[in-house]
Amino acid sequence: INMRASDIHVEPFDDRIRIRYRIDGVLVERDSPPKRLLSALTSRIKIMGSIDISEKRRPQDGRIKTRVGGREFDLRVSILPTHYGQAVVMRILDRDNIKVGIRNLGFSELNYRNFLKIIRRPNGIFLVTGPTGSGKTTTLYSALGELNRPDRKIITAEDPVEYYLPGINQVEVKHHIGMTFARIIRAMLRQAPNVILVGEIRDTETGEMAIQASLTGHLVFSTLHTNDAPGSITRLIDMGVQPFLVASSIMAAMAQRLVRVVCPKCKSVYTPDPSEIEEFGIAQEVIDSTEFYRGKGCNHCQHTGYRGRRAVFELMMMNSTIREMAFNSEPTQNIRRQARLFGMKTLVEDAVDKAIQGVTTLSEAYKLKSGGH
Repeated sequence: INMRASDIHVEPFDDRIRIRYRIDGVLVERDSPPKRLLSALTSRIKIMGSIDISEKRRPQDGRIKTRVGGREFDLRVSILPTHYGQAVVMRILDRDNIKVGIRNLGFSELNYRNFLKIIRRPNGIFLVTGPTGSGKTTTLYSALGELNRPDRKIITAEDPVEYYLPGINQVEVKHHIGMTFARIIRAMLRQAPNVILVGEIRDTETGEMAIQASLTGHLVFSTLHTNDAPGSITRLIDMGVQPFLVASSIMAAMAQRLVRVVCPKCKSVYTPDPSEIEEFGIAQEVIDSTEFYRGKGCNHCQHTGYRGRRAVFELMMMNSTIREMAFNSEPTQNIRRQARLFGMKTLVEDAVDKAIQGVTTLSEAYKLKSGGH
């Protein structure tokens, strides 16, 4: 926790156990206890997480509540039987992590104003997209935190509930008893909420239920796994949701990723490679007036040059043109082109802007670009 790890991985191999921490999204190898400790180690973790220790053949999961340095942490435990024994991953959930005000998420001025506009709407769907671990939950929770007043009823359907929020009714998906997203939404609507968070839209039924909820006067937040904001429109239609429903209900879609932040203790000015500048098409006058920073590497950042992460965003506001394109099921690249004409900044552009501001580096922005965006 002092190293700010987000996950602890315990992996059994032929002759050793490998323990790795994920810090700022990058796995770092820590120690290798001898193989003979494996069963003691997994049993201890299972007992702490109230998991059946006699079951060794099936995947299992549980939660561990723990205190470190006077603060409460939840560890979400996942156990997977592998060839050499049970592999354990513990996700460290720090409640302070999600008390991020909207101001501190890292929006540009324009995106910040638009984001506030969206979440103050009485109804409609707001989609946040991105791969696992890109901070979608944090963004949505901070929006809920902003809306969480005594005069509003907020219900969430999550799989699983990661963080407990005071004043919000949180429901956990339990597939084995048929408590699916779609079923929870249906029951939720009878509770007369103002705001609904659907953890993830995975199938047509959930998508249609979420859209019905938004059309009957609810504000709905949800996430999808797509690479970019325009792709979320096409994804819903590919899933089998009617294009006219998608066109009429979605008010905005936002993609996000996390980029690493330059370490404040060892940051130093450097001149980017001409190839980097050419890659991003940065204007000459910007280069002349900007100091680019990168970290040298020090004890504060475990010699990586980075400490902490910040989100970059691509926020697509719906308008009549894009609605019409959704209605006609046009391909993603057309919608994307149109959104950019209306002033949408892409993930890469947002990352480059943050590099120009000295928050991150061009190489972090390049990672997004190489990811096919």
